[in-house]
Amino acid sequence: MVIVSVAVAGVMGVYMVTTRSSADPLVRKQALAIAESLLEEVRAMPFTFCDPDDPNVYTATGAAGCTGGAGGANDESRLPLGPEAGETRYAAANPFDNVSDYAGFDTAAAVPAGICDISGACIAALAGYRAQVAVVNAAFNGIPAADALLITVTVTGPTAETITLSAVRSRYAPNL
Repeated sequence: MVIVSVAVAGVMGVYMVTTRSSADPLVRKQALAIAESLLEEVRAMPFTFCDPDDPNVYTATGAAGCTGGAGGANDESRLPLGPEAGETRYAAANPFDNVSDYAGFDTAAAVPAGICDISGACIAALAGYRAQVAVVNAAFNGIPAADALLITVTVTGPTAETITLSAVRSRYAPNL
């Protein structure tokens, strides 16, 4: 009886350790899915010389061809990168419309806060997750820094599990 009790206690200990650590892969997979989704969303956005709202977006051969010229409000090369006034990820009338708009995006500071789809519908089951996006100019494989952006998405889960994914997006300029 004592031997069986000791054996059962040992097996139960193994089950407890396994059960306690089995939730970690779920957090990691959810964080990875969030990071992949947000990175793909950012990469799918245009990266042209001019803001996509600029009437010269398809004809400009450089930032000087944008309305307002180089350094103007429609020049997507001007620093710091970030959204134009009034643009947010969730605005139906004035949403993010290019890669650089996502620079500094943080779901903790966004309105609404939390992991939400592009329409602003938040997912209650993902309330403990936070996603942050960094977008910086970076030279890549012979492409000058002015024509390439390094996008980094970092997702932190409720157990402080962190996933970081990065991708490079090169400028699409139809008349270059």
